[in-house]
Amino acid sequence: MTKTIITVLLILTCIISKAQDRVNFTEKFKKENQGEYKIEINEVKELIHIMTAITKSGLENDDMIQQQGQYYKDVLTHFKPYENEKIIKTFDSLMVVSLYNYIFLTGNGISYDFKGNKLVKNEIFDFPATGVSGIKITENPITTYKKEIEDFAVKSKFREFYKKQKPYYSQIISDYDKKANLGKQWKWLEKNFKTKINSYIIFCSPLINSLNYTGDFDNNNFKLIYMVLPPLDNFEKLSELQNELFNTRVMFTEIDHNYVKAPSIANKEAIDQYFKDRTIWTDENTEGISAYPDPVKVFDEYMTYGVFVLFCEDNYDQKSFLETKQSVIRLMKDRGFPKMQEFTDKLLKVRAKNRDKKIDDWYPEFLKQFAE
Repeated sequence: MTKTIITVLLILTCIISKAQDRVNFTEKFKKENQGEYKIEINEVKELIHIMTAITKSGLENDDMIQQQGQYYKDVLTHFKPYENEKIIKTFDSLMVVSLYNYIFLTGNGISYDFKGNKLVKNEIFDFPATGVSGIKITENPITTYKKEIEDFAVKSKFREFYKKQKPYYSQIISDYDKKANLGKQWKWLEKNFKTKINSYIIFCSPLINSLNYTGDFDNNNFKLIYMVLPPLDNFEKLSELQNELFNTRVMFTEIDHNYVKAPSIANKEAIDQYFKDRTIWTDENTEGISAYPDPVKVFDEYMTYGVFVLFCEDNYDQKSFLETKQSVIRLMKDRGFPKMQEFTDKLLKVRAKNRDKKIDDWYPEFLKQFAE
């Protein structure tokens, strides 16, 4: 399984404990980030990615860990001599219990910053990854293993490695700025949906492969969408436009989950009725389809990719639009969603009659197509 065939989507649940806020959006943070987006290769998060990559579980899982390219070779050369450190064995034991612990470890990396050789709490992100797919944790694992992580960073000279790789990290960020069309996607989504987002952030790592996910933080009247994504791809056999469409699709179908969510919740009863028969809407023999266990999750996956097709209709020439539509239909079939052709045809038909309306407003009309 590769990310060109299937992308595993996991939406982190927003579990907010009364005893501990997940984020703290200060007035200063809000002012600096309103209407802005950024791409970040966070230093502590990258350390955790590297530590998980050299565990036995990480070394054996090329879906979770990107094991191609010079960066991965550099990581192994520098850090594999430390694979028998106790903290690496501990991380491995956690991922043996559940691979979701990979998300709890790497996802909470942003809750600390380096100050010299010590980790200090980040003032914005307190406990950002608390739950995924119904599994919840009550203690931040970075806090739990703070001393061991600090010791590993010193012993392995991680900060020297990170500093040496900064030109590469900067190139990854530059590629996103130039080629990913995030601003264009954001503007289109806010024009076509009622949901409004204050800011976006992409947490990137060269060690991320197929495990991409998205979520949101809502605090102090400020909503931020975050995405966890790999660097952009550049396939030599594809044209510049085809590469743009591929990378836009990977990002767009993460972002628009955050816009599809509200109207899907508002129309849950209809979705439950029309999408309850999994034998019609899913191929249960496809790996990964169990991540979509109920009608709303199945519908939302169809819809996020369908909305991407609408975006392409509005923003690319007819030939590129039609080619992309067919590639999305093939991709969805490979991922276990066999009715994408029918879904997309109905979506385009209803949208054509409602171009001046928000997608939220014509959800009911669209869903009625599946009662026929």
